[in-house]
Amino acid sequence: MAIISDEQKLVGPIYVFQVPVRIWHWLHALSIFALIITGYLIANPLPSLSGEASDHFLMGNLRLVHFSSAFVFAIGLFVRIYFAMVGNEYSRELLILPVWRGSWWRGLWHEVKFYSFMTRKTGKNIGHNPLAQLFMWLTNILLALFMVCTGFALYSQGTGAGSWADTLFGWVFVLQASSQTVRMWHLLGMWLMLVFIIIHIYMAIRADFASRQNGISAMIDGWRTFKDDGPADPR
Repeated sequence: MAIISDEQKLVGPIYVFQVPVRIWHWLHALSIFALIITGYLIANPLPSLSGEASDHFLMGNLRLVHFSSAFVFAIGLFVRIYFAMVGNEYSRELLILPVWRGSWWRGLWHEVKFYSFMTRKTGKNIGHNPLAQLFMWLTNILLALFMVCTGFALYSQGTGAGSWADTLFGWVFVLQASSQTVRMWHLLGMWLMLVFIIIHIYMAIRADFASRQNGISAMIDGWRTFKDDGPADPR
């Protein structure tokens, strides 16, 4: 997270989100959308269809979309983690929380007050604000890794013992032998992801209206622009 100091003034727009980050963001969003829809329908199957069973492959197609989206989600996650190490300083915000900085904790508390309507003061953040950065890390790193591990562990039950999925993720059933329990934890992760998405969209839209910098458009063209050229407000 980069915060403009109280004395520093902005001269022009700043290129923050590089092309790989923006591509990952939107592919990640689409894959999550497909995973949530198909995952819910897999957990709560639709009523039986009329006619011959051979004429329908609805649940099979839902599972295919779910598995395909899971590969996009997982591969994109590991590519994004790699790019966090080789990209610019803002690409590392997803991977590293600067918890050793007092300014980060002060910024976090300020954002909590701002989104709780306890203050109208807004600071200037070139990258993600501390609150957004924290929840991006919790959701797109910790929760995402949890979903990958539990999801492919369940997938390994179909590919069989000794398959790549069983070799890489079969250890999940060593920690929890019941596949039904693993499935319920995976489903809980889906609901947590959905809650995050709702909050994330709200915060992004509100940032466009109430903050001193652009929000959604920065993830489209990569440029962070500001609504004033004055110094950052004190926390």
